Amino acid sequence: MDDNMSVSFRKQLLMINEHLGTEEVEALKFLCSDLLSFRQLEAVKSAQDIFQFLMTKDFLNKKDTFILAELLYRIRYHSLLQDLGYTKEEVRENLCHKGKVSNYRQMLYELSEDITREDLQRAMFLLRDKLPKKLTSMQSCLELLTFLEKQALLAENNLQTLEKICEDISPDLLAIINKYKMERVSVQESSLSANAAASFSHHCLGQFHSGGDVGLLISSQETPVKSLGSKIYESYSSESGSLREHVESVHFIAARQDDKAVNVTHGISELREAQPARTSDPENKIEKPIIYKMDGPHRGYCLIINNSNFIGTLQERRGSCKDAESLARVFTWLGLDVKTYPDQTSVEIENLMQEWRTWNDHRDRDCFVCCILSHGESGSIYGADEQEVPIRRIMSYFTARQCPQLAEKPKLFFIQACQGKEIQQAVYIEADAQNPDLLPIQQRVSPSESIPEEADFLLGMATVDGYASFRHIQQGTWYIQALCNKLQLLVPRGEDILSILTEVNEDVSKRADNLGRKKQMPQPAYTLRKKLIFPVPRNPPPLQQQ
Repeated sequence: MDDNMSVSFRKQLLMINEHLGTEEVEALKFLCSDLLSFRQLEAVKSAQDIFQFLMTKDFLNKKDTFILAELLYRIRYHSLLQDLGYTKEEVRENLCHKGKVSNYRQMLYELSEDITREDLQRAMFLLRDKLPKKLTSMQSCLELLTFLEKQALLAENNLQTLEKICEDISPDLLAIINKYKMERVSVQESSLSANAAASFSHHCLGQFHSGGDVGLLISSQETPVKSLGSKIYESYSSESGSLREHVESVHFIAARQDDKAVNVTHGISELREAQPARTSDPENKIEKPIIYKMDGPHRGYCLIINNSNFIGTLQERRGSCKDAESLARVFTWLGLDVKTYPDQTSVEIENLMQEWRTWNDHRDRDCFVCCILSHGESGSIYGADEQEVPIRRIMSYFTARQCPQLAEKPKLFFIQACQGKEIQQAVYIEADAQNPDLLPIQQRVSPSESIPEEADFLLGMATVDGYASFRHIQQGTWYIQALCNKLQLLVPRGEDILSILTEVNEDVSKRADNLGRKKQMPQPAYTLRKKLIFPVPRNPPPLQQQ
């Protein structure tokens, strides 16, 4: 029986190994750097080798697979967690007491994910005197970080070289390092407080008892948060601090409390609670404006990607042109310069994002809008070549670091695509999905996980994750038509975008197919810091579609 379990366990590992490519293996190697020796890591050719080394050191066995679950979670390969019997939420909840990857290693890995190919080339140029000739063409940031550690130029208590490199190639990267340093200082302060309390207790009572242990536990948990909060308040109050530093700090507090909020409303409330409270100091009466600046000479650009024809088995999205036309009319009326792109492949979509990311004109614009009309699955949309493009990847092109011209400006994304289940078609009703079955719950991606962990984003989804959205083949989709109608109706009344999207939800939720059986509920996710109110156009709104 035990032999059968062992064989089954190894088959399970082989199956996971087959899903992991070269980049994932490199990431796993790096995250295991504190668990395995350099010699072992250099011998790794596949994930299977890593599994074997972890089993040799008894980090991984058939009765305890959490280390593997943690590694998959860290590299965001959540779909494989179910093969180990875990959900993403279960792994997250157990990391605090079962996790093996150090905060230092997590910080370096997070840093590597934000370093672009251009950043890497600049870093290697700065380090050319320290790099052997054979290593002057490193392929990844993880490779460079590993080299620095081997040369004793980088360690948990030696971050000077890394900080200097980040300061030279992209100062925004320092926010990640500063976040780690603040956490480390907080832990040290907590340890000192705990030691002092223990010493006092021992001096007064002569011995420990259960009540003292409980008190120390509470102290060790609360002290870091208080210390960190004061440091973040100082950072937030300083005008010299970058936007990324402020946002990273806010997200870090939220992460320590409950990692990521799955419920959007809860997530936003945490964001607000994490921000420093305004004081009543009479010398500090000036408050930041609560409304985004939308009175510039140019409102912004609006991209519309309208995929209605596909090269394979996906059905034609009849009625989508109606949506594209409605969006173009409404956003032109709102003062944006509209650009429409029909039937874009996955590669063309990413090329478009790259092109618009570097568009210098953003500097003189108030906002940016991107509308995508296509088929989709959980957390992604389909290109005309029927290849998936993650929504998060699309939005990541416009973060403050990737597109500094749009920093602190609202960036709105509206996605008309199914996020899972295809509903049986009725007359004039079609579903924007590929798969006939509802996706497994472990594979679903909530909208709050699709938006970048940075301020000033809004993602309007036509439907909640795992469900279909509906399109009338003559009148267009329920969601886009409701959005266009409500913008025309409520912008002249001075309503902000979130209030308008609430009305869109109300409108779409009341709709149904001819038999009254098929329903739909849109879902927004956002990290907006202020109210977004479009100026009232001088011209009357276009004819609203009924």
